[in-house]
Amino acid sequence: MSLHPVVDRVTDRIVERSRALRADYLRRMDEARHNGPARIRLSCGNLAHGFAAAGPDKPMLRAGTGGNIAIVTSYNDMLSAHQPMEQYPTLIRAAARAAGGSAQVAGGVPAMCDGVTQGRTGMELSLFSRDTIALATAVSLSHDMYDAALLLGVCDKIVPGLLIGALSFGHLPVIFVPPGPMTSGLPNKEKAAVRQRYAIGEATRDELLEAESGSYHGPGTCTFYGTANSNQMLMEVMGLHMPGTAFVNPNTPLRDALTVAAAEQALRITAMSDDYRPLAKAVDEKSIVNAMVGLAATGGSTNHAIHLVAMARAAGVVINWDDLDELSRVTPLLARIYPNGAADVNHFQAAGGLGFVIRELIDGGLLHPDILCVHGGDLRQQTLEPYLDDLQLRWREPPAKSLDPDVVRPMSEAFDAEGGLRLLQGNLGRAVSKISAVGPEFRRIKAPARVFDSQDDLLEAFRAGTLTGDFVAVVRGQGPKANGMPELHQLTPPLGVMQDRGQRVALLTDGRMSGASGKVLAAIHVSPEALDGGPIGRVRDGDIVEIDADAGTMQAHVDETTWNARMIETGDLSRYGFGMGRELFALMRAQSGTAEEGACSLFTNDAAKQAALAASPDIAA
Repeated sequence: MSLHPVVDRVTDRIVERSRALRADYLRRMDEARHNGPARIRLSCGNLAHGFAAAGPDKPMLRAGTGGNIAIVTSYNDMLSAHQPMEQYPTLIRAAARAAGGSAQVAGGVPAMCDGVTQGRTGMELSLFSRDTIALATAVSLSHDMYDAALLLGVCDKIVPGLLIGALSFGHLPVIFVPPGPMTSGLPNKEKAAVRQRYAIGEATRDELLEAESGSYHGPGTCTFYGTANSNQMLMEVMGLHMPGTAFVNPNTPLRDALTVAAAEQALRITAMSDDYRPLAKAVDEKSIVNAMVGLAATGGSTNHAIHLVAMARAAGVVINWDDLDELSRVTPLLARIYPNGAADVNHFQAAGGLGFVIRELIDGGLLHPDILCVHGGDLRQQTLEPYLDDLQLRWREPPAKSLDPDVVRPMSEAFDAEGGLRLLQGNLGRAVSKISAVGPEFRRIKAPARVFDSQDDLLEAFRAGTLTGDFVAVVRGQGPKANGMPELHQLTPPLGVMQDRGQRVALLTDGRMSGASGKVLAAIHVSPEALDGGPIGRVRDGDIVEIDADAGTMQAHVDETTWNARMIETGDLSRYGFGMGRELFALMRAQSGTAEEGACSLFTNDAAKQAALAASPDIAA
């Protein structure tokens, strides 16, 4: 089937907008490419340091024969999602050796969990942990000993950070190797119900802890469709996984077989081979468009309205929220996974999974099939489902029909005619809203504003019983420059309680929610943020604020003269400067771009970027 005209048009627009920046990036990556192993160009002292502890791999590394794989790992044993990766390096080294190559752990990157830090001071480090991970990835690869890389990571900021960092070494082939989701525990809907009961004092802490630990109960990623599992979807539709890798449970023979296969494949696609597949060519305008379409089709995490922009920028590709909105409006919603459905990712996988969804989107003309995938084929091959045949890894076609139409559907029977993400704009700036879990009757509100300087202030007002009637909760001073743009996920239960009581409520904030953004209308990532002169700082208690997700608007109904005369207020930001390491991230906060620029501290002063923005009125405006 031919490409959908909107997908074609948006892709062409991105190509044109990115032309100078992309050309400069590809030129630099071509210059970094070596005809043979880079390590043979090292001095004897440099090289000796590089293989001093390599054991049986010393002779090959010394001679410069065979490919050498860099392993960059986010392993730690506190976080369930990363704990299964402890033995991956041993497995990868053995697989590489058997295939005539070698592998070395090039370095580790930090991995923090938003689930642990929600509502805590540490959450203010979360967003910029992505940029820290990018820097750590670059340090890991800077020894110039490698011909390919395997990136071990899965969760919220880890995968974007790994990709951003690796793109500075885009002459190398790169394959992502995840651990997969934990097995299903307490259903997410039941867990959310206990959270709401606890928020109004109807459940004890012991009951809440029992529910939470029944949901998050073992190794692997959380099973709801938040940012971590959205990451895995992105790696599939961008062709950066071995086919069907995303949602295979950890500590299983199939998962180990896929890890071995990734190591073997990495050695097949180096610059020394006849099938060279560098990351710089794999991540291009088409694969980024695929990522935006996949996000919309599955109701994925709002965090990727930020991360995707930064990931694309690292590859010399400039996208914005207009692109995401336009693609979402023509992409049908094909999956119902919590929070926009009852199923978890294991149910989704069993019902047909990403292979089924990708095939539907290709056949519907919504994905570019002709991207450079790491597995050696095109995106059509990415639809295949892995399985073991007498311990031999093989792939087969995904189910011809959905095995559970309540969880995944073909395009002809989509859950909704469009995806779950919307751009909102008006005199309050620009924002993103995830509506896939918001009922149609709740997608528009016109009500007085209640202004807060933090989520704690809002929670205190809720507990005091002063949040009565209909209102729009405005939480300002939460952007990347102000305090690192923490997720405000603690607001989900009380806002849900009030909506269930019959109040009309919504959230408007320059902060983030999360991949778990739920049933309450939320205008998030408001850009520019209050500290950056954003008009959200002009809102006062009692102002009538209207948010209409269907129309894509957000408006403060205030006389224009009065509105423009108001001072921008951010609240007291001094509370965010110190403690829990926040003082170490001051430079990143100061250097951050806007949310729509990816809230990234790594590219703000880039001259090439400024030239691209100047040449692109739709972005520069």
